Amino acid sequence: MREVRTITVGAGEEGVRLDRWFRRRWPHLTQGQIAKLARSGQVRVNGARAKPESRLEPGDQVRVPPLPDAPPPGEKKGLDPRDIAYAKSLVIYEDEEVLALNKPSGLAVQGGTKTTHHVDRLLSAWGEGLERPRLVHRLDRDTSGVLVLGKTPGAAAKLAGAFARRKTEKIYWALVAGLPKPSEGVLELPLVKKGVGDREMVVPAEPKDPNGESAETEFVTLSRAADKVAWMALWPHTGRTHQLRAHMLAIGHPILGDPKYKTEVSEALSGDLKLQLHARRLVLPHPSRGMLMLEAPLSKEMKAGFARFGFDEHEADPEPFARRRRR
Repeated sequence: MREVRTITVGAGEEGVRLDRWFRRRWPHLTQGQIAKLARSGQVRVNGARAKPESRLEPGDQVRVPPLPDAPPPGEKKGLDPRDIAYAKSLVIYEDEEVLALNKPSGLAVQGGTKTTHHVDRLLSAWGEGLERPRLVHRLDRDTSGVLVLGKTPGAAAKLAGAFARRKTEKIYWALVAGLPKPSEGVLELPLVKKGVGDREMVVPAEPKDPNGESAETEFVTLSRAADKVAWMALWPHTGRTHQLRAHMLAIGHPILGDPKYKTEVSEALSGDLKLQLHARRLVLPHPSRGMLMLEAPLSKEMKAGFARFGFDEHEADPEPFARRRRR
């Protein structure tokens, strides 16, 4: 596209991010290209500069500058039938507005320099442009479980808003080293990203660290294997990077199978287990009607952990946090 255009934001695009608005219309654009256009002032909303994360409203006027051409047909490799079948096999719920997947452990949500196989790529199985489902939250690469997406711009904006306003109930299952005492409660511990050795980690923030971000995790012990391993239900009330992994390490009970947030004890207990963290249940408002309760079956990695320590998923209290509130 070689000319400057002004496009009016539609009624069904309320609350959508500016960068996602661009990607839906011109899927060949990279995030870096969109960010550069915004940073240089070539992209404007209602005549003013705007950031990629700016939210749009119906009636907004978006200035679209000349854009790089899309690659010729055939140059960009699309999904083959096996990829499409794999993507569809992950579905645990779908309607006209919402798509929910059971994300496998080891599959990244988005791509990067060395990551070419990821959920965002697989979404091409549903189409491109406005037909492409939109991510509204994230899971770590090695965390399995419920991942919800919006199938329309309006639905995605409402789902993302539910996460931002903490209107969701996110219950994770985890196997951790040792037995937390007390066995249930709320952990409020601000976190900050720091360089630790040759890697970046999320660690507890010092009391006066201006970069510290509030982080709150509610926890309940569901079962235990002797005095060695506890099966926990974890509810992150905030959504910080690596929050559950960092919080459990901070209280001395790291999640098993975690190659990054670990102790000698957890490493010995883990053996060859992969990360024992699973997004089991997600409850949130449907974009247009009632509430959604989405539940993901255990991954093969979690099943291996349950088998090793003798846990039975069917013995779990279906509402562990409701029980806490009744007390």
